[in-house]
Amino acid sequence: MALTVIEKPNVDRSELSFIPDLVYFEPGALEYPKGKRIMAWVEKEGIPFRMTTSHNRITNLPGDSELEQYRIAKRTLVVGVRKTLKFDQSKPSAEYAIPIATGCMGHCHYCYLQTTLGSKPYIRVYVNIDEILQAAQGYIDEREPEVTRFEAACTSDPVGLEPITGSLRELIEYMGEQPLGRLRFVTKFHHVDSLLDAKHNGHTRIRFSVNAKYVIKHFEPATSRFEQRIEAAAKVAKAGYPMGFIIAPIIWHDGWEEGYAELLESLAKALPEEAQNGDLTFELIQHRFTKTAKNVIEKRYPKTKLEMDIEKRKYKWGRWGQGKYVYPDEQAYALRMFISERIFEHFPNAKIEYFT
Repeated sequence: MALTVIEKPNVDRSELSFIPDLVYFEPGALEYPKGKRIMAWVEKEGIPFRMTTSHNRITNLPGDSELEQYRIAKRTLVVGVRKTLKFDQSKPSAEYAIPIATGCMGHCHYCYLQTTLGSKPYIRVYVNIDEILQAAQGYIDEREPEVTRFEAACTSDPVGLEPITGSLRELIEYMGEQPLGRLRFVTKFHHVDSLLDAKHNGHTRIRFSVNAKYVIKHFEPATSRFEQRIEAAAKVAKAGYPMGFIIAPIIWHDGWEEGYAELLESLAKALPEEAQNGDLTFELIQHRFTKTAKNVIEKRYPKTKLEMDIEKRKYKWGRWGQGKYVYPDEQAYALRMFISERIFEHFPNAKIEYFT
């Protein structure tokens, strides 16, 4: 089957929400209202679609080479039913990851999903949201009277998919009614308009992933531009959401001090008073990689400028027994102190949640 790319002439593609080139449906997904709505949208847009027995096993993707199949997979949407309703932990961001999607349409060279998803880089969305929310309620009840936080962006960027699924709005409004439930997610996309009037009750924190211009230019293809993200952040702040920024990955590069100073100065100039004086958080994550990730990234992005020289790094053991390569202590300290000082210079009331 030939693929049809849905193009809108004379429009900057970064302005558009994600439109897949190919869609797969599990038969069971069409038994849910959300699955039926997505099918109606696919047919209206004229997007080619196929049926599959499982969202976990897509074996007949087009493409003459592994690299071509990977690129096609990143523009392939799979609509399925989430059968595993045991949530993974999501420290330090939250207590649990709430699974509404897996995979991302972005092409960030450094992304940990490169290895986490392995041979399944296609984008999966789950239509049984009511069952997922029932499972979340079980975790809330189990931890009572403690507040339970759920991270919705551990395995995907759900904002980029929101125009198709509407799932984030459902989660936001559900958590808005939970005295002990909170939602968090982070995004590199700007498609937040449908979330602005949601009844969030201050229980959802929306964070935007930002970085120095060098990093965005060279390592974050197929994501919203920096200016678009900041414009979206201003909208979110005015809508009364608690908000934050994740600076990740922090990358040591020529001119990094100027780059990160400019980033935080730009944020301060662009954000409205609601954000600057409100409940604002920062999360700082230095660049890291595993040997497996290095091999996968160099295969999928053979021209990448991403520095992954093991000889220049420190080996750090991970939670699951697999180590990662991070910056040596002296470099990590310099990054942490410089960026922290710039944050407090421009946002004296902000909270830095962690540096890792």
